[in-house]
Amino acid sequence: MTRQPAIFIPHGGGPCFFMDWNPPDTWNRQRKHLENLQASLPARPKALLVISGHWEEPVFTVQTNPSPSLYFDYYGFPPETYELTWPAPGDPELASQVRQLLEETGLETAEDTERGFDHGTFVPLKVAFPKADIPTLQLSLRSDLDPQAHLAAGRALAPLRDKGVLIIGSGNTYHNMQVMMQAMRGRPDGRVHGIEFDRWLTDAVTRKDPQERNALLAEWAQAPGAREANPREEHLVPLHVVAGAATNDRGVKTLEDHVMGAVESAFRFG
Repeated sequence: MTRQPAIFIPHGGGPCFFMDWNPPDTWNRQRKHLENLQASLPARPKALLVISGHWEEPVFTVQTNPSPSLYFDYYGFPPETYELTWPAPGDPELASQVRQLLEETGLETAEDTERGFDHGTFVPLKVAFPKADIPTLQLSLRSDLDPQAHLAAGRALAPLRDKGVLIIGSGNTYHNMQVMMQAMRGRPDGRVHGIEFDRWLTDAVTRKDPQERNALLAEWAQAPGAREANPREEHLVPLHVVAGAATNDRGVKTLEDHVMGAVESAFRFG
């Protein structure tokens, strides 16, 4: 089985890739990045394991639904964006493996038999894997959002990469909605927000020494501009799971996009 990388992708804003936007090219760079994702992989993944910034539970929780529906957890968008489809199958067998790996390292887990794919999963993956023919499983964040726990979860899940599972963290490196909504409403302040934090984050993620990388990520909130970029860290912490799963692989930045007045970046390990 070909070893898969571990990746972090920005998933845009709501159903942004499937609606008109002003200006029309707002999301073009992120869309193109996602469209090119599948061709960049070493082989077709056996399964996709997605950690989305839109699912939090008291303990790490996995989907066990064999046929997940779509969970339209966005509001106020055009009617057609609530008619999207992405009928990827679930993967109960992988869910069991995920729980076993996490619990073997002392992390408590649970399962959810009903939850569908939230928009942190189906919106970007409908672009990246439009055929929806690869089994896909979501793993929740832990609601305390503890960086060390999410790095540990990633380390526990790293063996799945050698079994052909592509581990995907889906979030945003900048998620200050107040700033981004001002830009969307046509009242930008002329700045590109998040530059300082993005420089720090890129330096941390691309460190050669994985222990140094993970130590920096564990203390991300002390970084320059950290809380301006992420007033609440649920969209950043999927990156910690991915970094944990990277083991000794060095991170590379695969995308830097300036959108809605802010910087959004993507990273890859392996």
